[in-house]
Amino acid sequence: MLMTKVKRQIVRIDEAKCNGCGDCVPSCAEGAIRIVNGKARLVAENLCDGLGACLGHCPQGAILVEERAADEYDEAAVERHLGHKPDHSHRPAPPPSAASAPLHAHDHAGGCPGSRMRILQRPAPVPAAPQTPAESRQSQLGQWPVQLTLVPPTGPMWNNADVLIAADCVPFAYPEFHERMLAGKTLAIACPKLDDVRPYVQKLAMIFANNPIKSITVAHMEVPCCTGIVRVVEAALQQAGRGDIPLHDVVVGIDGQLR
Repeated sequence: MLMTKVKRQIVRIDEAKCNGCGDCVPSCAEGAIRIVNGKARLVAENLCDGLGACLGHCPQGAILVEERAADEYDEAAVERHLGHKPDHSHRPAPPPSAASAPLHAHDHAGGCPGSRMRILQRPAPVPAAPQTPAESRQSQLGQWPVQLTLVPPTGPMWNNADVLIAADCVPFAYPEFHERMLAGKTLAIACPKLDDVRPYVQKLAMIFANNPIKSITVAHMEVPCCTGIVRVVEAALQQAGRGDIPLHDVVVGIDGQLR
């Protein structure tokens, strides 16, 4: 049967970057991705809905959503495919690499390098002099709510806004978050590791397409899985046709320092 090619959003996997970890496989509800010969592969174009749920689960940044001619998404084919979907509960481990840094070591249950337990050595805190309310640090938060699911897609907060899209952990790790990162920006927060990112791509695309955004800063932690939030924003910009908006990528180390 000859399938109809249409120009649409669809996943592309960079095999040169893929290490076969399999983190993307269970995040694809349509079962469109499998590990074949040590690499993630798109099983069939008509099984991929192009929403990019797998983006935030690739620690190598090997997955993106692009617009190109592809087979139409077929829900009936997905249903048939899921009827005999193989069990991916035991995903293959990535091949060992001599270049792997300790930060990326898979030395715990679950295999996520960003979840590895670490104790951070900090100097003893210096007692601070009591502050009066007038001397207290001021919040730089300019709007509410801030969670990406809850922020409205239109409104005055987006008008000529410098937007900050931050991974959930960033404000806890970066001590000068309010003064040096948030001040003067409209904020949206999300977790690319634990959240379903498909609605985030759609929500951000709607925001970018319908508002005069001046710039976007994406702030995320240095752990590999956190870079998925950059892929989400890039996919949303592409979907919205807003390649004109400047995009800045800010990386925060688990030690609280900018990378």
